[in-house]
Parts: sequence; C-alpha cells; structure tokens
Amino acid sequence: MIRSYFALGAFHVQFNVISPEVLHKAQEKPEEYRDLLVRVAGYSTQFVNLSKNAQDAIIERTTYETM
Repeated sequence: MIRSYFALGAFHVQFNVISPEVLHKAQEKPEEYRDLLVRVAGYSTQFVNLSKNAQDAIIERTTYETM
C-alpha cells in the first residue's frame, strides 16, 4: 500500500501508532500522559498540550472501521 502511494507521486507520509483508547484516556487524565508525543503536520508535540479540537482531530484519524 505504501509503495503504491509513493508510486502514484506522493512524497510524504507520517504515522502515529497509538490506539484511540489511549488518546481518550490522555484527554480524561492529562496529568498521567505528559510524556505522550504525537506527530502533527511535520512536528512532534505533547498530546496533552494540544487544544481539545486538535486532540479530537488526531483521535478521529486513528479510528478506522474494519473493512
């Protein structure tokens, strides 16, 4: 899949490999997840320092339905 993506002309891909459950827990108890880093648009940041809207967007990107 990744080879095909690049064969079609893509030049960048990034992955956050974390479950949405962990991200939800970090929203609920940020003091316990201070060291949780996520990659956002080319830079890394602490998840708990992001706005609620940004956190929700990242969670949405990690949630997929089975095919």
